[in-house]
Amino acid sequence: MYKEPVIETERLILRPITLDDAEACFSWNSDERVAKFMSYPTLTDISQTIDWIKSTLVDKNEWNWAFVLKKENKVIGTGSIGPDAKMKDYWGIGYNLHYDYWHKGYCTEAMKAIIDFAHSKLGVNRICSDHAVDNPRSGKVMEKCGLKFDHYGEYSKLDGSVTFKAKFYKMELE
Repeated sequence: MYKEPVIETERLILRPITLDDAEACFSWNSDERVAKFMSYPTLTDISQTIDWIKSTLVDKNEWNWAFVLKKENKVIGTGSIGPDAKMKDYWGIGYNLHYDYWHKGYCTEAMKAIIDFAHSKLGVNRICSDHAVDNPRSGKVMEKCGLKFDHYGEYSKLDGSVTFKAKFYKMELE
């Protein structure tokens, strides 16, 4: 079994998620502004966040990190990379960030570091991701990380409550 390495960027420390992060993660997983376009429904109880964190500790098909703001030593988001279930031979990226830290480049900074780790240490050469058409800022993160628009499609929340028109992106590294 592997353990996510600690990755340091200019403003962030990316480290493995722990159960101690539940309160911080719940602060944005329960925020409709953050959860609106995510695959999970807006969480209503911290026990849901604890269950999600536990699942990341067991499911080792995906690598997950907490984004810790160096200045404040505060967890402000999470990101992951792992084999994509729909796009064969691609690894998908995902991320979420506390609303108070949107539009400051933190997601791009973290995800570039995660992609670099996956490429240089795991030999991952194909990356993909998608976002709701109505959430173009997420697409900007993907583009800044080097992904290019590939096609339109759809995705749904895990509970089936909403289906979104989506833009799908991918990139191939050498």
